[in-house]
Amino acid sequence: MTEFLDITGGPRIAYDVAGEGPLVVLSHGIGDRRQAFRFLVPELVRAGFRVAAADMRGHGESSEGDWKSISRTDVAGDLVALISHLGGPAVIVGHSLSGGAATIAAATAPDLVSGVVEIGPFTRKVQYSLGGIVRVRRYRRGTLYLTGVMMLHSPTMWMRYLDLAYPEKPDDYAVYMAALRAKLSEPGRMAEFLKTMKSSPADAGAALPRISCPALVIMGTEDPDWADPQAEAEGIVAALPAGLGAVAMIKGGGHYVHAQCPDEVAVLTTSFIRNRVLA
Repeated sequence: MTEFLDITGGPRIAYDVAGEGPLVVLSHGIGDRRQAFRFLVPELVRAGFRVAAADMRGHGESSEGDWKSISRTDVAGDLVALISHLGGPAVIVGHSLSGGAATIAAATAPDLVSGVVEIGPFTRKVQYSLGGIVRVRRYRRGTLYLTGVMMLHSPTMWMRYLDLAYPEKPDDYAVYMAALRAKLSEPGRMAEFLKTMKSSPADAGAALPRISCPALVIMGTEDPDWADPQAEAEGIVAALPAGLGAVAMIKGGGHYVHAQCPDEVAVLTTSFIRNRVLA
């Protein structure tokens, strides 16, 4: 059942909650919706967690047209408000932009955020690799498609990027993508999506040295957003206080490993929470 939380100023974010136990909050990436975690939620519930999956501001069933910006700092504030509403603390599992948002939330509300799992996160200032564009075909194509989304405001280019970002497709991929495209075709939704692409991860990068909770970075080896995904993950961990961060690489995984490889992501996440957060 969809529930709603009013954010200061009038807009609201949509979320749903399942299970019992320590709270885990899931936040998706740009141009998506909370159903991106449709395979991960039941795994975490079975593992004994209370799981809240939220639609990012401007996305899914959250209100649209009311948000001045959709930055990592904005999304972090929404997540902190949701955790406070649900009764924290919580572990935040954030994908892509929301990985950076999870970092900011942990730095600004350490009493409410007990751990962060960042999946394919944009948490540091983007450094484009010209050599990578020449050498790595998936990175070259991913950069081309995302540039097309930004310049042409094109849902079709976004769908092409998603096809690349899922090296292996879930069984319901075609149905899910049709529903996602229909959502982005609603009046105002593409404009909200484009707000996310105007934001910079610099705010999240600046927050990395200030967090005090454990952090896990999960990255697919075939993620098209970086020429060297492992180097990006290790760079995030290196910016954290010593001993807090760890990297887990998923072989063959793209940018959406939580949907492509949910069993593996669930094992990594539950092990991290039990051994690093709750221990």
